Amino acid sequence: MDAWLDGIDSECMAQVSLFVTLTELVATYGEDATVRFAEKLPQRIASGEFTLRRSKQ
Repeated sequence: MDAWLDGIDSECMAQVSLFVTLTELVATYGEDATVRFAEKLPQRIASGEFTLRRSKQ
């Protein structure tokens, strides 16, 4: 949150967050398990699992 308040671009923060997350997954579960997890991401993204639905009032 501090980085965002300091004016760091949200796209940059997203890239860093993904890198850190994948690094932690590899450190915890190993490369093979992380690859299996990552292989499912395109389908999950396409199905809207990560889309924030905002209702318009």
